[in-house]
Amino acid sequence: MKSRQPFQHLFRDGGAMHKRVSETVSKEVEILLRGCLKGDREAQRKLYRHFYGYAMSVSLRYSKDAEEAKDILNDGFLKVFTKLHQFDPKKPFKGWIRRIMINTALDNYRHNLKHYHLVDIEAAEPEADTYDVMQKINYEYLVGLVQALSPAYRAVFSLYAIDGYTHEEIADLLGIAVGTSKSNLAKARANLRAALKVSRIDEHQQHI
Repeated sequence: MKSRQPFQHLFRDGGAMHKRVSETVSKEVEILLRGCLKGDREAQRKLYRHFYGYAMSVSLRYSKDAEEAKDILNDGFLKVFTKLHQFDPKKPFKGWIRRIMINTALDNYRHNLKHYHLVDIEAAEPEADTYDVMQKINYEYLVGLVQALSPAYRAVFSLYAIDGYTHEEIADLLGIAVGTSKSNLAKARANLRAALKVSRIDEHQQHI
């Protein structure tokens, strides 16, 4: 019970901190969080359903398929519920969930592929061009293409191009060299461009 106090006291009615909480957490979510902190299973179920779509969208980017994404999502929500007392209510709850889902996905990556590293950037093929693949296709289609990448390419591309991590941060998270992160990003983009080109050719042939 003691570990919950730093979070719960911020929800006191009329308090200045309560007003700050309301700026970043909706009233509905605030009530659910209070219930979750008390171990209320119904509150946990509703919070899970409320953020399921968003959490799944994050998990999918780091997974080879929907099945693996669901495993990551469920492991992530377990961490959400067990670490909820660590959440700072002055910050957006959605961002906190996003970080947990990313970290859970990376735990899964490290567990399955801890010895999987690719060559450094010095040995990588140069990029054909510099445009950002994400600007050319919609998000849902991008996720499908990203899932088809190798695990190492998928992790680096998602962290850098979608979630905004630097190569230095990625290297630290994945236990690889900065150059390897840059190499994997370059190859991921090249693979995505190739996949997009093939897809457009197939779509064109269907209309001939």
